[in-house]
Order: sequence, then C-alpha cells, then structure tokens
Amino acid sequence: MFFLSLLLAACATLPDVQYLNASLDAPAVPTIKAANGKELPDRTAESLLSQRLRTAQVDIPDVAALEEAATNSPLIAGNKLTLLNDGPQTISAMIAAIKTATDNINLETYIFDEGMLGEEFSNLLIQKQQAGVQVNIIYDSVGSLKTPPEFFQKLRNAGISVVEFNPVNPLKRFGRDWRLNNRDHRKILVVDGKIAFTGGINISDDYSSGSLFRSKSKDTSHLGWRDTHVRVEGPAVASFQWLFLQTWVDQKGVELKHANYFPRLQPVGNQIVRVIGSEPGGNYETYKAYVLAMQQAKMSIHVTNAYFVPDKQLVQALTDAAKRGVDVKIIFPGVSDAGLVRFATQSFYQQLLDAGVHVYELQASVLHAKTAVIDGYWATVGSTNLDMRSFLHNREVNMITLDAPFGAVMESAFNEDLKNSIEITQEKWAERPFSHRMREWLARRLGYWL
Repeated sequence: MFFLSLLLAACATLPDVQYLNASLDAPAVPTIKAANGKELPDRTAESLLSQRLRTAQVDIPDVAALEEAATNSPLIAGNKLTLLNDGPQTISAMIAAIKTATDNINLETYIFDEGMLGEEFSNLLIQKQQAGVQVNIIYDSVGSLKTPPEFFQKLRNAGISVVEFNPVNPLKRFGRDWRLNNRDHRKILVVDGKIAFTGGINISDDYSSGSLFRSKSKDTSHLGWRDTHVRVEGPAVASFQWLFLQTWVDQKGVELKHANYFPRLQPVGNQIVRVIGSEPGGNYETYKAYVLAMQQAKMSIHVTNAYFVPDKQLVQALTDAAKRGVDVKIIFPGVSDAGLVRFATQSFYQQLLDAGVHVYELQASVLHAKTAVIDGYWATVGSTNLDMRSFLHNREVNMITLDAPFGAVMESAFNEDLKNSIEITQEKWAERPFSHRMREWLARRLGYWL
C-alpha cells in the first residue's frame, strides 16, 4: 500500500508558473485588512505600504497586488513580529507564552517527541488544561512515529484533545480522507488567539541547543541545530488560528470544546503580514509566492533552506534573477540530518553556479531553517522547504511580510549565517570525486520522494 501510494502520488505536478507575473489578474491596489477584518480604502492601503517601505527601490503596491492574486490571501495590518533564532530562544518564548494562557492553547506540529523537551511541554500543557485552559494538539503520525502512543494517551487522559494527522495505523484510518504520502509539516502554536508562533522548529530534543556560533558554545562534539521561528502578535494571529481549526475539522477530530478561539484583536504594531497555508491538492500558494517574489526581484535574493529539491521552474526563477544582475545567495546545509537529500540538493549546484548564483554551506551546525528575504523588504519564515514534498504533499504554513525594518532584521540574521558558511566556488566544486557525483545523480533521480 505504501509503495502504491508513492506511485499514485507521482502523477502530481506543479502548475506552469514560468510567466506567472504576466498571467495574473491583479487588483489595482493590494487588499490590506485592518484589525476589525474590514478592508482599508485603496488610498489608505497604498499610503500604509509606502510608509513601511519608504526606502525600497521597487514598486511595492504592484508586487503586493500580484502576490495577492497568486495566493488569494490579503495583507493584514497592525502586527508585531519577533524573529527567533534557534531552539533555545524559540522554546523559551513559546513556554513563556503558554504560561500566560487563560483560555485556550492550540499546538500543531510535525514532530512531538517524548524526550526532555517533549516532557517539559507535555507537563506544562497538562498543567494548563487542569487549570481550566482548553488545550488542543495536532501531531503528524509519520513525523512523530518514534513517539510511544502512551505519551499522547497521557495527554488525552488529562483532558487535552489530541488529533493524529493521517494515522499510519490502518485501524485508525476509517472515516478519513487518508493519503499516506500527504503529511502535516506545519508548526503552529496559538495562545489565547492572541499570540502565534510559526517556523521550522519541532518539539524535539534536537532543539535543546542552538547553533554553535549563536550559542557561543565551546562543545564542538555536539552540533546544535540552526533554525528560525517567528512570534506574531496582532490581527494576523486569527489566520493561524483558522488554519489550525481547518486541519482539525479535515481530520475529523473530536468536537472542539468551547473556548474563545477568536477574541477581538487590536493593532499592536505596524507590520504588514500575509499568512499562507498550503495543502496537497490546493492552489500551490507558497510555491507561487516564492516563484513570483523571485521573478520580481530587482536587487537581491537571500535564501536559507535546509532541503532544496525543487522543480525546474523554481531553479529557473533563481538562475534568471542572477543572470539579470540580482545578487542571489543561497545557504544550504554543510551538515544535514538527511544525507540523501543533501546529495540531491548538491546536484543543483553546477546549474546554479553557472548562472552566477552564490552557493554557501553552513558549517558546525545542522541547518533546518526555511527563510528568505528578497530586495530587503519581502521576507518569509515558515515550515516550507524548497522541495517537491513541501510543495505537493505536505500541509505547510508561511508568514510573509512586506516590511523594510523586519527585512533588515532578516538580512542581519542571514549575514550572521553567511559568516559561518563556506562558499562553494566553481573551482572547488569541479574537484569533487566521481563517487560524489554518482551519489548526486542517484539522489536527483529520487528527488520527488525525498
């Protein structure tokens, strides 16, 4: 059954986006929603974008309108974003937010391990449930395959509502629209409907320590993980809450217990956010957003991505940008938790280098981040890898912002990673052994399923 599902999945393809910007019927002015959910007048929306992007050298309203047409997601005004680097900083922020909860906590994660970090999270969530806070959890069956069922039963016994996404166990599949190859790769935490977190970080002991260069650790025997999350406050939080509830209903989970999941949200900052949730068989929103941003890039494309096994159209968007003079830099893993994926990624190096793309590999840490900043103002943090699995077979979530100040924060983080990476040059790459080239070739053939 597993291999049959893989063969059937091979029929899935990504849409033709080679000329995406020319094919979209974009609104004259991008839609921006206020805290009350109402659309801002066109003149106000344009003014707001101009204020946030005063120094940008591109036509921001036009770009924003095209992205809206591609993703069918409006911009949301009045938010505060906090970039979180690596596990310790992110886990600390998430735990602090959970401790403040008074009404409800919704957690959606690919991996929920039972290690020290998992126990800390589960114990805290049980405490909040027993204190009268409604806790709901969605975990992916494949991502959490190593976690004993007793771990989740303990949560259920405490009154927490728990849903296993697309169970591997055939006895649990009845009544569900089940596809083994389709996974829930999202990482979403929403506290009281007022604070949201998203990014690449799972609930796993892998995140108990951060990257060596950020943590300043001298213990080189243990490689920490380099990852990125973002804390969101403001009206955009409702979009994350809505994505969680959609997945809950789709998985036919137990009826959600009453809670104030959508409180009235007030503006808490001045950052403009677009929240994109993609899913198998959907409209390929995240894929289109990435390709469109790359096609529209005028100055720079700076990408950090753990698993890079894309289709030819995304590669072309990157190489075309480099050929027209855009500064394209990509940081890939120098150390990876998925060796075969790393060889598949490296199979694209020659094509990228030939086009003038600058390729780097992060050293001394396991890279797991999925971020990008384009032209210094378009920035995204999320769960989406630039691979076929993320674009075709996973539920993913990304936060996109059009904000020059936050773009500067993202650029700073990128440059910090760059200082701890080595550049792969044409000369250096030409020296790799034949055995390495053969592994690249094999991994490339398997890239669709990685």
